[in-house]
Amino acid sequence: MSKLFSPLKIKDITFRNRITVSPMCQYSSEDGFANDWHLVHLGSRAIGGAGLIIQEATAVSPEGRITPADLGLYKDEHIEMLQRITSFIHQHGAIAGIQLAHAGRKAGCARPWDGGKQLAHDNGRWQTVAPSPIPFFNQDAAPEMLDEEGISKVINDFKKATERALKAGYKVLEIHAAHGYLIHEFLSPLSNYRVDKYGGSFENRIRLLLEIVAAVTSVWQGNLPLFVRISSTDWVEGGWNIDESVKLAAVLKSKGVDLIDCSSAGIVPHAKVPVEPGYQVQFADRIKNETGIMTGAVGLITEAVQAEKILDQNQADLILMARESLRNPYFPLIAASEMGEDIEWPVQYQRAKV
Repeated sequence: MSKLFSPLKIKDITFRNRITVSPMCQYSSEDGFANDWHLVHLGSRAIGGAGLIIQEATAVSPEGRITPADLGLYKDEHIEMLQRITSFIHQHGAIAGIQLAHAGRKAGCARPWDGGKQLAHDNGRWQTVAPSPIPFFNQDAAPEMLDEEGISKVINDFKKATERALKAGYKVLEIHAAHGYLIHEFLSPLSNYRVDKYGGSFENRIRLLLEIVAAVTSVWQGNLPLFVRISSTDWVEGGWNIDESVKLAAVLKSKGVDLIDCSSAGIVPHAKVPVEPGYQVQFADRIKNETGIMTGAVGLITEAVQAEKILDQNQADLILMARESLRNPYFPLIAASEMGEDIEWPVQYQRAKV
């Protein structure tokens, strides 16, 4: 059997293959509530054969949303529809995961197809928060610097959202610490100018993430996998870098994190990212092989042979697919056929199996 279609067990959860649907924002919610769009979007990828489906960045608080149309898990009323979604995913053989997030200074924006710019106060924008009062774009309003009370609220918001995620039926939880959002803003010297215990040294800049991990693991069931997505490098001189990511991964492994989802960039708008097929695999490779923690590879992985090579060379344990999954929710079914693997298809679709 190919490695791509071999099962992977993490704690008590077994994924039927190594293909993961990467969390991708849909900007199709109202007040954080999931709806039929999310059911069909995520459910179709379960039918399509993915092993793990990670729900888009789901805000732990209203002010943590990138846009007013983001999914949220900041109140109990959100749970009911999410239970319907996770039940459908599990019914069709995939594992339902959720990414919990806080957008920090990049919150309060319009949806991408509405321009994506920061909203005006009279058009729905709320006060953003960050480690330091530095906006993402120079023309944006400055975020409010979080004090210790505000930081405690963020940590508790992640804890409460984790409790709701369990009730909603998710079996994998991912903490979003990448792409220039709040936790990444604390990690990177480019956005964190603090002089207290949350800024300056490496140990201080990772403190918020470690406190969130501790809060999450205090309620997340110990037999269920816990992932953290990081930006492995800022791609900017003087920013967060791969050496720090390796150090962080080793610490996270000791704190009970099972897998590092290795992305990059997002902290500043002027970063020059050398985008090409598999351009971020190097980070998953180095973190995995220098720390021993499992990793997920992401970044323009579009073909089964490409994914198989990454796994065969021991560069990662999971393959996360984003744009390719948007283009083709049935990628796993087709890829298995291309690789000569006989995997189970939904009975409703079997007459199309070749």
